[in-house]
Amino acid sequence: MSEQAHALLIESLERRFRTVRTPVDVAGREIVLIHPESAEDLIDERDFERDERLPYWAEIWPSSRVLAEQLLVMESRGRTLLELGCGAGLVATAASLAGFRVTVSDYYEDALRFARSNAWLNHVPTPETMMLDWRALPDDAPRFDVIVASDVLYEREYGQLVADAIGALLDESGSAYLADPGRVGRGEFLRALPTCGLVLRATSEHRFVDGPVRQTITIYELSRR
Repeated sequence: MSEQAHALLIESLERRFRTVRTPVDVAGREIVLIHPESAEDLIDERDFERDERLPYWAEIWPSSRVLAEQLLVMESRGRTLLELGCGAGLVATAASLAGFRVTVSDYYEDALRFARSNAWLNHVPTPETMMLDWRALPDDAPRFDVIVASDVLYEREYGQLVADAIGALLDESGSAYLADPGRVGRGEFLRALPTCGLVLRATSEHRFVDGPVRQTITIYELSRR
């Protein structure tokens, strides 16, 4: 996209949403994100009735901040990276800053628009985009060297779905990193790994504190068997 096209995209997002620009410190590097001011404003009863869809993508979750910090200091070596559930694009922007070749995916097209806009605002390459429904993974999707996701296990059924997605999209020699604060789908996710050809290689816990928000975020590192 050209400079003008990016500017027009941001202008259209600011017309359609009440937006704010939030500076986020990521390992000493400031990333400024444009995003909807309130996720609650985006709740659509028709979407929820159809498939229980809720606009969680509009929040900047602690898990995404922790995962972004890990990626920013990771050696990229030009590898391809897919983010499952990109939200407004914090993790994707950090990954681009680290040198990964990034593709963002989400169930909401507007999340992809915000992720692309935020990459441009932070002067990193615009990511490729993929509309992705974990319940209907495409047969012809490419595989990626690295797959990342943050706080995507907020429904129990998502445990199996996320494991399936990683199993289908991760390259044979690839690695995946999932950041989770202890959501309800975590147990299902971990139990599903063997059936998806995945192995849990390591876990690390990270204490997140921001004012009244205090969480312990676990990052799960996965690979193929």
